[in-house]
Amino acid sequence: MLKTKPSADDADLSKIYYSKPSITELEVQYAQDAAANGWADNCFDYLNRFEKEFADWLGVKHTVATTGATGALHMGLVALGIGPGDEVILGDINWIASASPIVYVGAKPVFVDVREDTWCLDPVKVEAAITPKTKAIMAVHLYGSISDMDALLDIGRRYGLPVIEDAAESMGSRWTNGKRTGTMGVFSAFSFHGSKTMTTGEGGMFATNDDGLALTVKALNAHGRLPGQTKQFWADMIGYKYKMSNIQAALGCAQLQRVEELISRRRDIMHAYKGRLGNLPLALNLEPKGTVNGYWMPTIVVNRDVSFDRDALIADMRAHNIDARVFFWPLSMLPMFEAKPENEVSYSLYPRAINLPSYHDIREDEIDRVCDVIRRHV
Repeated sequence: MLKTKPSADDADLSKIYYSKPSITELEVQYAQDAAANGWADNCFDYLNRFEKEFADWLGVKHTVATTGATGALHMGLVALGIGPGDEVILGDINWIASASPIVYVGAKPVFVDVREDTWCLDPVKVEAAITPKTKAIMAVHLYGSISDMDALLDIGRRYGLPVIEDAAESMGSRWTNGKRTGTMGVFSAFSFHGSKTMTTGEGGMFATNDDGLALTVKALNAHGRLPGQTKQFWADMIGYKYKMSNIQAALGCAQLQRVEELISRRRDIMHAYKGRLGNLPLALNLEPKGTVNGYWMPTIVVNRDVSFDRDALIADMRAHNIDARVFFWPLSMLPMFEAKPENEVSYSLYPRAINLPSYHDIREDEIDRVCDVIRRHV
């Protein structure tokens, strides 16, 4: 349930942050234990535990804890053999961290348009963009919304292309058949950044059911040492060091014990926004039939036919001590890529959308403050 009353020392206009983590005594206890005792023979105890427990919760065979979702995507692409001259298709509306690993391996990100309703990859546009150079499709589950995995996996099967899930923002999103996001593609990546539903401060997770990919990624994440290698300081390949620390993993273990509570809280907050803003000419995160949205980041998209000034709304929110976070820019607008204004939905979304504050301890009166400002502009 949402909290209804401010504490006695709260000012009338106390800061409303767009996001912050929920840290309890459990997280503090685990982190202190890792800091005090997680060394020598115990240096991987929480890390090994976190990987196993996350795999069990997610429902996959293998996980590898990383410094972030970016590293997980990077190593997964390397393990798939994607490199110079190859192309990977993804939606134009995304954070740069989805595209950067494609560039890291020397491949080209191919930006196609997204759907108006879910803001995720449009399968029709994906199929039209496939060329002989296409080597993978990356489905990003944006702001908790779920990509059309059935359609994308069908395209992947017909063209012999692996489908990758960037599940960084979709903790708790699932299909009503029980499958969670991050379990359907050849591999997936999760983020535990401080703004996410569950956090390790910074951090991420590579997840897969493919034994070979898991073995390769585990080796890549240990500077190229294959699991079981007994020679000291011997590397079997050129690798990386995206390994999560044991102290971060301790935080992750504690957060994972609370994960259903954390997800449920995000859903409560989203429903509170929908109840207050549902009569305005705007759309909020969609929950299509057969899906459950983890609602990582509540988002409004104002209808196209409404006069709306996003910057004026952001300025008004800041004047009322409310954090405002813009919707992602189309990646093809960034200076390092080629513009693709033909991606009409992507180019229309960002000027009429913002993300709303959604941290665990936000109160009803704070949600009221946010919605009061929005009503003045929509």
